[in-house]
Amino acid sequence: MTEPQVEIKLFSASTPLNDAVLRTLAHLPTRSLGLLVADEFWCRLSDADLMRIAVLLAEKSYLEGGCPIGAVIIDNASRRIVGKGHNTLVQESHPYNHGETSAIRDAGRIDFSQTTLFTSLSPCNICTALLINRGFNRVVVGDVSSAGGNEQTLSNHGVAVKVLEDSKGVALYQQFRREQPELEREDWLGLRQNKD
Repeated sequence: MTEPQVEIKLFSASTPLNDAVLRTLAHLPTRSLGLLVADEFWCRLSDADLMRIAVLLAEKSYLEGGCPIGAVIIDNASRRIVGKGHNTLVQESHPYNHGETSAIRDAGRIDFSQTTLFTSLSPCNICTALLINRGFNRVVVGDVSSAGGNEQTLSNHGVAVKVLEDSKGVALYQQFRREQPELEREDWLGLRQNKD
């Protein structure tokens, strides 16, 4: 007689919600999450928890020598993470692999109108256009103190915008701005010869 298989998930309804758990979620490959995370766990994650994951992804980029911007995409119905990423301008020498574009690439070919994107920093013009063109209906922004302005553009195109500033994310970006102002400028404007 065959023993019934019991599915045991690493993250369950009883798993504590703390930075160590959120950091683990940030660093695990998105495709592995379905095998490791119970549906009941996803329902417990608040918007603030999801923003912390985006900020932890920003921290990952910073520690790799890049621009500290991270993003997470969730399915609205299940609250399951379907995509995540961080800025890799430096790491991959890719001028538009921002946190948002990286998360969208990770999510793949899905209906983004059924999702929410959490970004650690207000999106740039390119990312704003992509969010509108891909049909996102909700975006949560974790830092409008360091950069901002495209929230109104998103709203004008029917995207619900929520500002949920994360103090650790704001402090990290401000530190990066002080340490590497030229890299921050490059991330936003490219390597133009004329320094406006």
